[in-house]
Amino acid sequence: MNFTQPIPLTLYVHYPWCVQKCPYCDFNSHTLKQTVDEAAYIEAMIKQLEQTLPLIWGRPIKSIFFGGGTPSLISQSGLNRFLSQARALLGFGPEIEITLEANPGTVDVEKFAAFFDAGINRLSIGIQSFADEKLKALGRIHSSDEAYRAVEAAKGAGFKNFNLDLMFALPKQTLAQAVADIDSAIELRPTHVSHYQLTLEPNTPFYKQPPPLPDDDLAWEMQQACQLRLAEAGYQHYEVSAYAQPGRSCYHNLNYWEFGDYIGLGAGAHGKITSPPQGQVWRTQMPASPGAYINEMQRPEPGRTTLVSDEDARFEFMLNALRLQNGFDLSLFTLRTGLPLDVIEAELDTMQTRQWVTISDNHLQLTELGKQYLNDVIGLFL
Repeated sequence: MNFTQPIPLTLYVHYPWCVQKCPYCDFNSHTLKQTVDEAAYIEAMIKQLEQTLPLIWGRPIKSIFFGGGTPSLISQSGLNRFLSQARALLGFGPEIEITLEANPGTVDVEKFAAFFDAGINRLSIGIQSFADEKLKALGRIHSSDEAYRAVEAAKGAGFKNFNLDLMFALPKQTLAQAVADIDSAIELRPTHVSHYQLTLEPNTPFYKQPPPLPDDDLAWEMQQACQLRLAEAGYQHYEVSAYAQPGRSCYHNLNYWEFGDYIGLGAGAHGKITSPPQGQVWRTQMPASPGAYINEMQRPEPGRTTLVSDEDARFEFMLNALRLQNGFDLSLFTLRTGLPLDVIEAELDTMQTRQWVTISDNHLQLTELGKQYLNDVIGLFL
């Protein structure tokens, strides 16, 4: 691998606790069943960050994303402690994007104000649906009224940049109900909307006992109708499940899709760090259990590090970049993987022959047919 330009770097912070785990969720999250030693967990993440510094000297952090779990459960003192230390260790530029995921059932006006005062400048609010019946079916702990109040509380606290998470193809959902959810979201004027289909993931209660979901044809109708509504409201469709007002795309997620680097802090967190002098890309992974993670940070060389092979790098790049609705310049492949373009030349030819992509002036973009068969397109690189 040969890298000629610096790779953008972001920071992911995993807060693994939830009030209640949703039956469709396969993320690394843990129900609050006992007293959480949040202070010890925060200190473990700070220690992990300190140990990561030699790998990233001189590289600015472009964004921070607090995911989970339910990061809005974090205490004000814990958030302030972490951000003050991260700021001292990394230095934050004036334009840094700092996002925190929030559950409408775990926040109030005062807590949103505390997040804003601590330096959080973007929220991602997990609405999922504005229909109480659907929220109950999804195992969510909030109501539609609480969802509306959470958005108003965020605005009242000073947040001008926020995302609303919505799902479609929910149990027994009709086309009209899916569109109604989108219309409700648009009325609240978020700067960003994440809109994705409910899927049945292994090792979840929904996978073991599937609820009655809309069939594929109806799910596709929902997606098309909701995309049209969002487009009419001025939201740009820039990634498979992401829509944003002009200039409000999520930088942190764009960095994933463009195969940038990221530090992953916390239980179960994954990271990717490129070493240009060595011509190598490394993956990091932390233990999934919060207790095991805290204990791991006591070891001289914590975590698990894996060298990314050329084959994995080219697959992972395409897995992410092909999600970009406006495509990408093919030079990005070499800049991010350090590999010459000829290692994917055969696949590029096949994609063009099957009319899955167009390539013009070195810019690759999926056709409508390619978007429809995206899994098959990605499968070419396995």
